[in-house]
Amino acid sequence: MLTKHNHTLGLRQDLLAGLIGYFTTVYIVAVNSQILKTAGLPLEQGMVATILASAAGCLIMALYANAPMVLIPGMGVNALFAYSIVEGSGIPFQEGLAVVLVAGLIFLLTAFTRLGDWLKTAIPDSLKHAVTVGLGMFLTLIGLEKGGLVVRGEHSLITLGNPSSALVITSLLTLFIAVFLFAKNVPGNFLITMIIGTLIAHFTGLLDAPGPSLSLADQEWIMMPSFSGITEFSFWMAVFPLTIVLIFENMGLIHGQLSMLKQDDKFKKAYQASAFSALASGFFGTSPTVSSAESAAVIASGGKSGRASLTMAVLFLATLLLIPWISMVPSTAISPILIIVGALMVQNIKEIPLDNLSEAMPAFLIIVMIPFTYSIADGMAFGFIAYPIVKFAIGKQRELTTPVVCIAMIFLLEFIMRSLGH
Repeated sequence: MLTKHNHTLGLRQDLLAGLIGYFTTVYIVAVNSQILKTAGLPLEQGMVATILASAAGCLIMALYANAPMVLIPGMGVNALFAYSIVEGSGIPFQEGLAVVLVAGLIFLLTAFTRLGDWLKTAIPDSLKHAVTVGLGMFLTLIGLEKGGLVVRGEHSLITLGNPSSALVITSLLTLFIAVFLFAKNVPGNFLITMIIGTLIAHFTGLLDAPGPSLSLADQEWIMMPSFSGITEFSFWMAVFPLTIVLIFENMGLIHGQLSMLKQDDKFKKAYQASAFSALASGFFGTSPTVSSAESAAVIASGGKSGRASLTMAVLFLATLLLIPWISMVPSTAISPILIIVGALMVQNIKEIPLDNLSEAMPAFLIIVMIPFTYSIADGMAFGFIAYPIVKFAIGKQRELTTPVVCIAMIFLLEFIMRSLGH
């Protein structure tokens, strides 16, 4: 009788945790589709892709790893895909999906071999954390631009937007509400921010009318990536940074979340599940999924098993019916979320040994060059190339590893070939 009671209690906790996990992450449907729109994917199609990838990721995590974790298109990873790989390189969207597919395959290879552990120890922590900080700075810049808070200046690269415009006023009001809700740790704060931000946009005249009901029959449920550019060096230079970010982001997030759950034995299967999910994202038409930081909310709410993830998978599929309303969410309701997520990622700077010049200088170059070049790949390149140079300059070449030197050479070769191409 006691066992049956415990089972029922555990089921209720998992269902509740799954519900909370869904409400803390469903914002990704609006946010990710807005970013994919930059890469050329229609908004509604981006929403369908985001929903299907999230549902599939949660389902894989539930059935394969039996872990209470949520997999959704990663913030930062989506910016890398849209702004650096597709828009920055000028390649078609379907070819960008091929990049996702190849990066997912390499990610999967590291999940089933010792290659992942080897890379984890070979790449300096300072560079890993610098990439996260740089991604955070980049997301913040995108958020500020979407909200009209900064614009391209006539006499400078960036200047303040018009503070008297309805766009800026709406963005600022929404940002203040978002910061307040986040500081108060209100459950589902990002979702509430989007709802309130949409209402504010309605009263300031910035809200479009609801879209037509979604015709599920007209949607492309599976997208075929194009491998037409796979023989080009630029294709592999797009695969390269995406793979690095996928591997290290998932390693860190999954390890931290399972430590909260005190189920470190599930790390291998959870890491493999995240790799399968990232690979599947290329067929659904979105940037790769990652283990979301909001998984911590699922675990803190009492989630113990894959039933929580299964609950989230079902709820994400049900979100398909809400697409006409989600499509109404304006950029002013999205920008505060990008800014706050960026601020959270920037906190990783405290993990960088800033008193060690040979670690701090390359890390600094990554952090500043990602937003300044508007390219995550180029920003990473500056830091990775600088790392062995600085180490040699101060006589610490023995601290270099073969993978770091190889990565630096590849990035340098890409810069040389790009300059010769011009």
